Amino acid sequence: MSQNYTLTYSEGSGGFPSFYSFFPDYIIGMNQFLYTFKGGNLFRHNVNPQYNTFYGQSYVSQMTSVFNEQPLENKIFKTLNLEADDAWGATLTTDIQNTGVIDAEYYELKEAAWFAFVRNEAPTGANVPETQFELRSLNGIGNSDTFGGVAAAQTIDFDLSINIGSILSIGDDLYYGDPTQVPNLTPFYVGTVTQINVDKANNINQIVVDSSGAGATFPLPVQTLYFFFIKNPVAESHGVLGHYCEFTLTLPLSEATSASELFAVESEVMKSFP
Repeated sequence: MSQNYTLTYSEGSGGFPSFYSFFPDYIIGMNQFLYTFKGGNLFRHNVNPQYNTFYGQSYVSQMTSVFNEQPLENKIFKTLNLEADDAWGATLTTDIQNTGVIDAEYYELKEAAWFAFVRNEAPTGANVPETQFELRSLNGIGNSDTFGGVAAAQTIDFDLSINIGSILSIGDDLYYGDPTQVPNLTPFYVGTVTQINVDKANNINQIVVDSSGAGATFPLPVQTLYFFFIKNPVAESHGVLGHYCEFTLTLPLSEATSASELFAVESEVMKSFP
């Protein structure tokens, strides 16, 4: 879908510095002011104390750029650091992984800069793409012993020799596969983990899963299955994987109507080792 812009030219900078979201009927520069006509009315710009407000409507500020250092290296973009007056919301897109996000409220002000971890906006549950199972956010548990319960609280018991581990958390997505196909098994969605009950002294080593959601499996087809899980992509920050990262920053509307400076954007990047 095409998108229309108003593009301005600056004689002082010798270029086109800005795109605008408003669409005048006519535009002209005169006596160091910008004038536009809209709906038969004359408007003089840059005199309104409210920034990003045109013809009575307020807009957000937005900019797009790219991190592309060492483009042949596969990297993980983990954080954003903004040297700015305000925290800008961000979306990050790479050539390999799904979009990463940072809401404005995720930032912390550290040493006069806004710092936040990149959250991955990958689909969850039954909609996880196949590429997501190749990432570090996937962890195996082991073969099940028995299962039971109801769809909203399906219990999966493991032999006491299985270490469920401390990485699994409530809110993670649980999957199963045919243990005879490991490591090339076909994943099936079980549900969202709601409880982790480990008390081996009393013969308890189980996971409780809510399998009542769309695409979840209840009941399970056989007693012995291989189980693994994917961390919640928002709660657990793994960043986004790619050779480059295009990012778009958006200043929230609550901040966009006053003056705000953005001086630099940085990212903590690490090489990905398969």
